[in-house]
Amino acid sequence: MPKMIFVNLPVRDLPASAAFYVALGGTVNPQFSDDQANAVMFSDAIGVMLLTHDRYRQFTQRPIGDARRESQALIALSVDSRDAVDATVAKAVAAGGRADPNPKQDHGFMYGRSVEDPDGYVWEVMWMDPAAVAG
Repeated sequence: MPKMIFVNLPVRDLPASAAFYVALGGTVNPQFSDDQANAVMFSDAIGVMLLTHDRYRQFTQRPIGDARRESQALIALSVDSRDAVDATVAKAVAAGGRADPNPKQDHGFMYGRSVEDPDGYVWEVMWMDPAAVAG
């Protein structure tokens, strides 16, 4: 079985958060979703578990932080082209996100923008020219 990554996020409004992550390019996996959690898959190996605060508290005794006030992680999602960066950010904004909480990054061979989800988690949407990194 390949290794998988699941980013677990506490969210205030599960339906709004699910809509945002679907707009970002994910697909809800109903097998692991219910009224307190949505599993949103970006590939066979990468998923985001959106958990209501009550469900999230079942996994930790630490207080839930406020991602709108403090940076907690930098999460990057790759896409296939520069145009896909802009299109993905636009879709995520239409689904309740906020565009460019961090400055755009344009290094020629690499281009990225950021989008903030309804709970304040910032996702870096990025593209890198594969020819520039070929060794």
